[in-house]
Amino acid sequence: MPYFCFKCAKTLDLGANAFVARKDECPGCRSDLHVCRNCRHFDPNAYNQCRENQAERIVEKDRSNMCDYFKFADRASAGGPVETGSKDQLKKLDDLFK
Repeated sequence: MPYFCFKCAKTLDLGANAFVARKDECPGCRSDLHVCRNCRHFDPNAYNQCRENQAERIVEKDRSNMCDYFKFADRASAGGPVETGSKDQLKKLDDLFK
């Protein structure tokens, strides 16, 4: 199952259980891995950007946190890593109207 860093989109080898400790970092960009942006519950359109209704609010979605509900997202079913750049989003939007 492919797992990706939210920041650099590097493919990560997390093993069968996809366990990520709070202090783990991406080998490509050294960003934290135990962050909301890498979680399967992360949803920019949901309340507090999280689909887990029992989770505490976390303000910094790209910083390491202590959330007990964290589960690393399987982005293969969602079409790859989460797009984070507004330039990428604008380009996709522009491509729609060509």
